[in-house]
Amino acid sequence: MAGHFEPLPGGGAAAPLDEVEISILRSLAVQLMELIGPGEEPAEGDDPLAALFTEGPSEPPSDPALARLFPDAYGGPDEVPDDATHAAAAEFRRYTENDLRTRKREDALAVVRALDALGPVGGARRTDDSDAAAQEGTVDGAVLRLKPDESRQWLGALNDLRLAIGTRLEVTDEDESGELLRLPDSDPRKPMVMAYLWLGGLQESLIETLTA
Repeated sequence: MAGHFEPLPGGGAAAPLDEVEISILRSLAVQLMELIGPGEEPAEGDDPLAALFTEGPSEPPSDPALARLFPDAYGGPDEVPDDATHAAAAEFRRYTENDLRTRKREDALAVVRALDALGPVGGARRTDDSDAAAQEGTVDGAVLRLKPDESRQWLGALNDLRLAIGTRLEVTDEDESGELLRLPDSDPRKPMVMAYLWLGGLQESLIETLTA
């Protein structure tokens, strides 16, 4: 897996993706949405406007990966907060986590939709200009093209995926990447490690297109 993003004239980014990369990215994005959860939807007959003011949770998630995606706003992960810090973090979370979850779900959904817009790999190209992403067929893949706003959504989703996978791998320092790469192929963590490193390359190249 060696795909990386290149800047497009006028903004946006493009990356060649083969069939395996498309499948992996889509699967990971779907898993991320499942991890984040469906969110609080208003029940039938409820006022949709009232849902905008629904308070969220006041405590961090128990799942370590979710806790990494939704950390406390005050105090560090290794700190034991005093009562005042804990109260401030709980208050901030209560009024922000629902919106943050919604944004993260939308970022992951943007990834799925962009990949689905590529159509069957190696098949006919879609020509609808309203598609979120256009593709050019290659021998065994496609070229993903993103508009600037879509690029930012992809960047958010790639970052969230790396945070979640890194938590599962118990990565605490980027310097550990070299050690992870040296894991034997027989190690059950190796596929997740390769995905983690590959996502890092995609993320870095996408950042470069946005800052070019």
